[in-house]
Amino acid sequence: MTMPVHPYKAQPEAELIPRVLGRALTALVLVCLALVAMARLTDRPLEATPPVLPVVAERVIILSGDMSGAARVLDANGQVIAELTPEQGGFISGVYRVLVRERTKHGVALDGPVRLVRTQGNRIAIYDDTTGWSADLMGFGLTNTRAFARLLD
Repeated sequence: MTMPVHPYKAQPEAELIPRVLGRALTALVLVCLALVAMARLTDRPLEATPPVLPVVAERVIILSGDMSGAARVLDANGQVIAELTPEQGGFISGVYRVLVRERTKHGVALDGPVRLVRTQGNRIAIYDDTTGWSADLMGFGLTNTRAFARLLD
């Protein structure tokens, strides 16, 4: 027994993206590319960088963590500062994973120390001097910044 063939077939839409919208998006991309190229060729200085403020407190720490979110923080002498459960150390463990990725890219030891810094404006940042990587932790929210601020106190 053969199935009946229906004469009706759905016609595909001629244009999924209107021609005007496609041209406008192309123009936008080209304008952005031109602006970036002009800024690079003229060595325009960076404007949207965090302010450089005097350091108020600094501590050298060694981070370790795992995928569950548990984290361990040691001081420069190897003494345990904090042993954090997955509920407490999720952000610190996440920063550790980013640090491991950066160190792997640069081919340096994964277990080296980092500097945790509080500046005059009460901003907290972390610096890895072996790779040049740094992160201003204020951009990750108050709760996450407090997790590292406790390590400085």
